[in-house]
Amino acid sequence: MSVIASVEQLEALYGTPGEASTVKEIDWISLEYRRLIEASPFAVLATVGPEGLDCSPRGDRPGFVRIADERTLLLPDRRGNNRVDSLRNIVRDPRCALLFMIPGAGTTLRVNGRAQLSIDSQLLASFAVGEKAPRSVMVFTVETIFFQCARAIVRSDLWNPATHVAVETLPTPGQILSALSEAKVGGERYDQEWPERARLSLW
Repeated sequence: MSVIASVEQLEALYGTPGEASTVKEIDWISLEYRRLIEASPFAVLATVGPEGLDCSPRGDRPGFVRIADERTLLLPDRRGNNRVDSLRNIVRDPRCALLFMIPGAGTTLRVNGRAQLSIDSQLLASFAVGEKAPRSVMVFTVETIFFQCARAIVRSDLWNPATHVAVETLPTPGQILSALSEAKVGGERYDQEWPERARLSLW
């Protein structure tokens, strides 16, 4: 198998990026990038730790990632499964990245930087939904930010309902858990109880 073993080989194969591919990268949140962040209800968070890499979905109402200033983002940690893989990584290695997506739009936004976790009581309270505040807030310092071209979204036809997979053809979480635990965890009851469990624990 032939593999690329150096940056020089890689650059020889792909050539030099065009001006539009480089001028879009800045180290602060411009007005245009602010508008993309504020419109996004979903982002993918990438982190790194001693065990390796992690990539985790984050979603809430549009604008759920708050812009504190032109170089700082605030992301509340909403309720989940308590694995805290991403948070464990951030505590040990602050390097992280966010990929913002906007339903219906081809453009995505990539943000690279460093983060720390805050448990300041006033900050937590400012992110409360109803009476439920997050247990921590990620304070993300922007190092680079730029939009990604729409080709991947166009190729995947991601937002087209006609191409969406019929969910009944996929294994359910309960089925997956049951198969992996020799039926000790999960099962049909798990799937039946999930909608109500989710409703009571979204925030």
